[in-house]
Amino acid sequence: MKITKSVFCMTLAAVALLWASESNAIDTKGNYKLIDSYIGSGGHGHVFVGAGVPFGAVQVGPNNIYKGWDWCSGYHYSDSIIIGFSQTHLNGTGCADMGDILMMPYTGKVRIKRGEQNDISKGYASYFKHTNETVSPAFYSVLLNNGVKVELTASKHAGFHKYIFPAKIAEGHVIIDLMEGNGNQADSTYMCLVDAYTIKGYRFSKGWSPRHKVFFVAKMNYPVTSLSLFDNDILVKKKEAYGKIKGVLSFDKTPAQILIKVGISSVSTANAAANIQAEIPGWNFIGIVEKGKLLWEKELSLISVETKDNVKKQVFYTSLYHTFIAPVSYSDVNGDFRGHNDKVYTHVPYTNYSTLSLWDTYRALNPLFTIIQTARVSDIVNSMLGIFDQQGRLPIWPLAGGETDCMPGYSSVQIIADAYLKGIKGFDVDRAYHAIKVSTTNPNQRGVPAVMEKGFIPCDKIHEATSIAMEYAVADWGVAQMAKRLGKQADFENYSRRADYFKNYFDSSIGFIRPKMNDGSWRTPYDPIRSIHGVGDFTEGNGWQYTFFAPQNPEGLIALMNGDNRFVKKLDQFFTETGDMGPDASSDISGLIGQYAHGNEPSHHIAYLYAFAGQQWKTAERVRFIMNEFYTNKKDGIIGNEDCGQMSAWYILSSMGFYQVNPSNGLFVFGSPLFDKVSIALPGNKTFTVLADNNSDKNIYIQKVELNGQPYTKSYILYKDIMAGGTIKFYMGSKPNYNYGKNPQDRPVSEMK
Repeated sequence: MKITKSVFCMTLAAVALLWASESNAIDTKGNYKLIDSYIGSGGHGHVFVGAGVPFGAVQVGPNNIYKGWDWCSGYHYSDSIIIGFSQTHLNGTGCADMGDILMMPYTGKVRIKRGEQNDISKGYASYFKHTNETVSPAFYSVLLNNGVKVELTASKHAGFHKYIFPAKIAEGHVIIDLMEGNGNQADSTYMCLVDAYTIKGYRFSKGWSPRHKVFFVAKMNYPVTSLSLFDNDILVKKKEAYGKIKGVLSFDKTPAQILIKVGISSVSTANAAANIQAEIPGWNFIGIVEKGKLLWEKELSLISVETKDNVKKQVFYTSLYHTFIAPVSYSDVNGDFRGHNDKVYTHVPYTNYSTLSLWDTYRALNPLFTIIQTARVSDIVNSMLGIFDQQGRLPIWPLAGGETDCMPGYSSVQIIADAYLKGIKGFDVDRAYHAIKVSTTNPNQRGVPAVMEKGFIPCDKIHEATSIAMEYAVADWGVAQMAKRLGKQADFENYSRRADYFKNYFDSSIGFIRPKMNDGSWRTPYDPIRSIHGVGDFTEGNGWQYTFFAPQNPEGLIALMNGDNRFVKKLDQFFTETGDMGPDASSDISGLIGQYAHGNEPSHHIAYLYAFAGQQWKTAERVRFIMNEFYTNKKDGIIGNEDCGQMSAWYILSSMGFYQVNPSNGLFVFGSPLFDKVSIALPGNKTFTVLADNNSDKNIYIQKVELNGQPYTKSYILYKDIMAGGTIKFYMGSKPNYNYGKNPQDRPVSEMK
């Protein structure tokens, strides 16, 4: 149907007014209203923008045309084209995938081509403006330039779509494009019109996840006259089709609006339908939005902050929101899920999780969860143990039922050890220790045979060997402590030696960690500033950054550098040293302060190392600067990839005044508390309160500390003291108290307390 530009613009304006009035009806209260989902959607944050519930299987939201790294989540603020709305998205990753079951409403004749960035005139994609968007955790809306208004919300396993077509448009359609994904390839798809109100199908794809299966059911509240199916863009005159499938919904009369519920499952279309029935049995769209808001509000209320700085408060709660998107639930309402071995597991008693960005999250997100998500930790551990049963080793970076094998180390190990050593229940300890032993001695695990034989991984045999070995050492420290607690003395001694293998890479003649060749010689020539992505000696970093990568034993690192003074001098240089990392450096290396790179995880603990040398005040300086400069309320307000909540978790912990440097010892090192008051809700109706007296942008230094009303001279706090509840009070000042945390007995330590 042809309409004039002026009439169409008037129609668009009228819909915009209606949209504004309806959006205002969705009132927001509490901490939820502080969240700005746009933060991190620009720059290299790669955050998800759309609607979901905490840790949900579904994150329904808009998709742009995938154009590379900055579109890993499917959406980037710089874009102006939407190709549809898919049910699954990643949040903040450095690799792309998901984008399953993409749906797009449009007007005019049937079109099955998406369109391209430079020309969408013959495609189903549409331009859009951010001024016509509403973004929040449980509700997303956009008025597309094609005149259709889209509203989205979700339950745990189902996306809920509302499409409002413009008035006086004779022909409207909805396409379900199973061939579209975000940086992945669908190789087997199926779609079927079950009845006038129901469509079912599946999308199997290969991408970052080696094999990803999504079954879906779509339920409409308005009858579909026909479902035109296309296999490889050729019309199939049947009610069902297999192959490279797209389907276009048509109606006898274009509805003013249509509601579509889309349930997903890794198991079957029957389970997808059951997920819908259990979570969205009716058609009350606003009711599902409100349920989602309540779920978010519940999680956001776990931490309460008081400050006069509303921008910092907004950044805090947006960060907290980002920590509750992943990991995602990967089991249906009945407990069924598809494992890494493609076997279906039924009625599992725990919530099975996937999208575990373990190399990133073991540093801050998982320690944060042990404080505010303790009930969820055991399910995460059980999920990892389940993956061990499915693939014969603990997960590295599991995604949607597949092992990506992305990133170095076996980072599930230190997470499990931390949970056990902190006394978290709900998983079989003997089973967990068995999985750890098998995984850390697995001859098929990159470099493990060399670690066991030589004590190092040769850099002329394996790419990124030095980073891999140093990551293993971090995990092995946790294994040693777990073995000690379990009375396994031989294992304790063995893994304690392995935890110190980082020392095998320290070249005392130059004062740097240095890659080692198979014959035991040092790599020559060697430039600690140089970084080579993927095929160099270090993972997303350089020799400077990995020289300080021994979070399991900072005291040992200090000894290698001949004491506190030389260590601090080297650390100071680290934060000021400049130099070109080379043309092949990782894009992830961002947020630079000298050689410190906050945009990538290997640096995240380093600002806290000053405290181990008795100069906690320098930690305060660095940490406060990072919080203020690298976390803002702008579109590019996250300095690097969000990485499934790790970047935000660093901020959450640091803004409360402490950070767990060693990922398995339950010791949180003090930095510089950002807020006047923080209250953390703990199990058993307990509360841990953090007070910062005389706190301000200038008063960043800790003068003295009280714990439960008593003087407290240590520059750290133990997990058990936090979980006991109580109050810690920091007295802040504008000048350093050089004696605070200086005495050796007051410094943080690596040994278990």
